Amino acid sequence: MNCSGCNSAIAEDEVLCPQCGLRIVREELSAPPLPDLPVDAAPVEPSPLPPFFAVSLWKLAVMSFFTLGLYELYWFYRNWQRMRVREQKNISPAVRVFFGVVFCYPCFRRIRSYGIARGFRQSPPIELLALLWVVTELSGGLPEPLLLISLCSVLFLLPVQAYVNRINAAEVPTHDRNARFTGWNWVWIGIGASLLLLNLIGFLLPLKSAPSV
Repeated sequence: MNCSGCNSAIAEDEVLCPQCGLRIVREELSAPPLPDLPVDAAPVEPSPLPPFFAVSLWKLAVMSFFTLGLYELYWFYRNWQRMRVREQKNISPAVRVFFGVVFCYPCFRRIRSYGIARGFRQSPPIELLALLWVVTELSGGLPEPLLLISLCSVLFLLPVQAYVNRINAAEVPTHDRNARFTGWNWVWIGIGASLLLLNLIGFLLPLKSAPSV
């Protein structure tokens, strides 16, 4: 074959023309053209993620109650993930969830700052909500049955999530609202309901008197 640049003869195994240095592109090595895709098979761009974790208020309340607060930790984790990516900062979501009582207010504050910067000035009272969430979370260390107060902590996340849902809807109107319960959600609800029922039975059953010696 001949070089398309200088028309010099080129051996079959040559990659570059020895005369002019032109890279040789052989027809058998070139990729075949892609066939035209039908209209219904055209690639669809994925919808961008909303700035914060999306979940309906009803699902947040139910999942938090029946997972004994574990879903709230998941809520914080997912929001810290979004903030780490968006702010390009060295944020460890796992560490901030583990020390949730310390980083609760910074999380709420970032959400409010983001919303105010985009015109959502009617934000909830995050200082009060953060304080009440921390107090109810710490009540989990109280003796029974006072420790059940900690199940009410989700009440102080709901106003924040309502604010988040307004931001998400304005920023990415097509995002998934996360209102449906998945199979794994129902598994967690079943486990949590069983544990709550066992605790309730334990509270209601009278204590057996100790046998006399």
